[in-house]
Amino acid sequence: MSPVQATAEVFWTAFKALPKHARENFLDKLASDRRFGRELEDRLDNEAADKALKERGRVPWTALKRSLGR
Repeated sequence: MSPVQATAEVFWTAFKALPKHARENFLDKLASDRRFGRELEDRLDNEAADKALKERGRVPWTALKRSLGR
């Protein structure tokens, strides 16, 4: 485990140990900060796209673009 991963693990453990209202408060602050809020949105969007691509019957974006001639 790298030092960065170890630090992230410490923060994650501390976050999980917080009471629910403190976790919600932290997430609200994180989401409202322009720098981190945008990163959070991008990460959630990417995860949703990855999940959708794994669903049956979904066409990968690159294949869809090719089929549309773009």
